[in-house]
Amino acid sequence: MFYDISLYIALAIFGLGLVYRISAWFRYSTSIEAKQIPASTRVYAAIKGIVLTLFSVKALTLLRVFVLDVLLQVRILREDFLRWFMHMCIYAGFMLLLLMHALDKLIISAIFTNYYSTLNPFLFLRDLFGALVILGLAIAIYRRFIMKTRRVVTNAMDHYAIIILAVIMISGVLLEGTKIVSYSSYQQMVGEYAGLEDKQELTSLEAYWVKEFGMVSPNLKGLFDARDIREGKKLHEMNCAECHSRPQWAFMGYGVAKTFRPVALGFDRANIATVLWYIHFLSCFLGLAYLPFSKMFHIFTSPLSLMANAVMEKGKSDPANVATRQIMELDACAHCGTCNLRCAVSIAFEQIPNVNILPSEKIPTIKALASGKGLNEQELRTLQEGIYLCTNCNRCTVACPAGINLQDLWFNVREALLQNGYPEVLVLSSLSFYRGMKRDTMVRREYREPMARAREAIAAMCDLVKVKDKSIPLAPGRNGFTRGLHLSAQANTFSLCFACKTCTLVCPVVLNYDNPQEALGLLPHQIMRAAAFGFTDLIFSSNMLWDCLACYQCQEHCPQGVCVTDVLYKLKNLAAEHVKEKMPR
Repeated sequence: MFYDISLYIALAIFGLGLVYRISAWFRYSTSIEAKQIPASTRVYAAIKGIVLTLFSVKALTLLRVFVLDVLLQVRILREDFLRWFMHMCIYAGFMLLLLMHALDKLIISAIFTNYYSTLNPFLFLRDLFGALVILGLAIAIYRRFIMKTRRVVTNAMDHYAIIILAVIMISGVLLEGTKIVSYSSYQQMVGEYAGLEDKQELTSLEAYWVKEFGMVSPNLKGLFDARDIREGKKLHEMNCAECHSRPQWAFMGYGVAKTFRPVALGFDRANIATVLWYIHFLSCFLGLAYLPFSKMFHIFTSPLSLMANAVMEKGKSDPANVATRQIMELDACAHCGTCNLRCAVSIAFEQIPNVNILPSEKIPTIKALASGKGLNEQELRTLQEGIYLCTNCNRCTVACPAGINLQDLWFNVREALLQNGYPEVLVLSSLSFYRGMKRDTMVRREYREPMARAREAIAAMCDLVKVKDKSIPLAPGRNGFTRGLHLSAQANTFSLCFACKTCTLVCPVVLNYDNPQEALGLLPHQIMRAAAFGFTDLIFSSNMLWDCLACYQCQEHCPQGVCVTDVLYKLKNLAAEHVKEKMPR
């Protein structure tokens, strides 16, 4: 009764969690445009898209992705063999255990009419699959806690997943070993299936099981009469062999049983087998109930993400389906850290203590943002900074084993955050190049506003409001900026400039304008001289500093060896740092 009630509760929680997670795919959004699409429209578009795909040539693409990327995990194999082997051990072993052991009454019994869990090959296969899972967990623990792969962050979700799986598997092996040596389990089996009443026959069968099956008896110890063993073997073949193979085939359980032999009778009196049984099935039910709310949910969503991205085409797919796919992809993340290892700017995390710089660590914050959870101002600004440091190199998207289109996700969330009104100085830098390429797909006002807001923040920092047709006050340089330039091994070369204009003459930004002085304010050589005189207000109000393409033409041609591009980089970094410091925390 308790087992049935626990199962129903676990199934009910699992079902509610599944409904909640799936409904969230259609209710939440990561982009401004997606918020305008009703949930009903997204549901209809998803159903329509699925039907049209299944009855088209794209169905072959789905089949290929399912075999190669879902079943064989080829994408993971390309990245790291050890991680692929770990994943296959856990994934394949656990799924086979689920089908052959947990759901044996529904699946295996229907296929094999003479099925018994204690009969070969099922007895051996159960331990084999269990050993695969345990091996996979051991590799996972080694990679996470001993090997400590660089820039792979372990969080509470990772601990919970490993702990739940470990409890399920270890309790199962201990339970099997305890039952092998248990005299009570043996008596129960004889009473239900053997139907023997003769005392001598019972003694002979018991002797045979003690000798050959490893059962520990309180009555029989030491050497046995050969005649009893022969008689016990006949009785076993008549009454037990049909549903009991030799326990040695259960190599893990039998190994545990041999270890437990000295304390087997004590375990039997304490009913340890029952305790382990409760621990095992309750941990299984806990894992089932917790699954929709944990990272383990990716066992469903990662295959969906891989197949959806394989058949969806950029610019052609229904925007409603794109919005749904992006929310689903947040659940597909397994927090494996592969994207962190490939990220072009993840090394910045070693200098800037913002975990949102790492791609995998952005996902939980974005999930909270998309679901409408109350992120405070500091959390929003931290996410904005981490997500705007992305260079859009697309490495994370290519490497992601779940097939998540991370590049589009970052762009959508970035634009949504920029509309919150927090100034982001990086929008004026070369990191905004990708955004500039996509400006034709954006509303003009939404494209311009973040840049204007960033310039206003810089002007406020310099106590300067730049007004057209009015002169700019030449305020003395601030010690912080001057000291910052001198402390940099590359940027301190600004003092060597003698204004020969070579950097200005080779600059493609300058050459783009008929009247560059009017369009850009200060030109590259003038910025070097302004830095020497300490006119930081003049520098930060110029467009040249922020329009620099970082092509390094100026730096390569400078006859004085001035690291012009590096000076511009340092000035932009100093501006960003001071704007960040002035913002309320």
